Amino acid sequence: MIAAGEPLIRWNWISGHGSDILARLGEHIELTVIAVAVGLLISFPLGVWAHRNRRVYAPVTWFAGFVYTIPSLALFVLLIPITGLTITTVEIGLVSYTLLILIRNIVAGLDEVPDDVKDSARGMGLTDRQILWRVEVPLALPVIIAGIRVATVSTIGLVTVGAFIGKGGLGQFILEGLQTFFNTEIILGAVLSVVLAFFAEAILLGFQRLLTPWVRASVGRSA
Repeated sequence: MIAAGEPLIRWNWISGHGSDILARLGEHIELTVIAVAVGLLISFPLGVWAHRNRRVYAPVTWFAGFVYTIPSLALFVLLIPITGLTITTVEIGLVSYTLLILIRNIVAGLDEVPDDVKDSARGMGLTDRQILWRVEVPLALPVIIAGIRVATVSTIGLVTVGAFIGKGGLGQFILEGLQTFFNTEIILGAVLSVVLAFFAEAILLGFQRLLTPWVRASVGRSA
């Protein structure tokens, strides 16, 4: 609660804790990048496998969807007896929540590659592996990166929950603020998390446009 005459934000506290803010911001970014990168490393081969063997798509997405429905705090608590109060516990949970988003987008992106394009590549003598990396993946990139953007933004939000086991980046400010009724920390943690998500979205969108210039060209011609 805010006492009468007390400012909503104590700027002098923020200026005096610059090193702590940078440290927790760095931790937040590190946790997010590791989770999305590992999630992509797991999801890509699963997505390619599910795209080529439709029988496995349903069970793979069912399992990923089941994990996705588990509340994040509950999942962390279930993992603590196995991995303890460590970054590993947080990362396992964060990676698990990226899988459904990434697998679905990878399969959707590969599904959008026209069959005649793949047939033409096959007619030129390309192997299935070459077709995947030279034809399918490049054409599927817009949808795949869109999935990475969604997974990244959602992971940034989920990282804050890790504060309950001492590994939450900016979430530590929110948790400590709630425990001490100090609004400056609560607002600081929340605002920086939103700003971080905004910048991550903007960076990935720019990266997507850089890697897929033909998409902008086609949109420009259609306009």
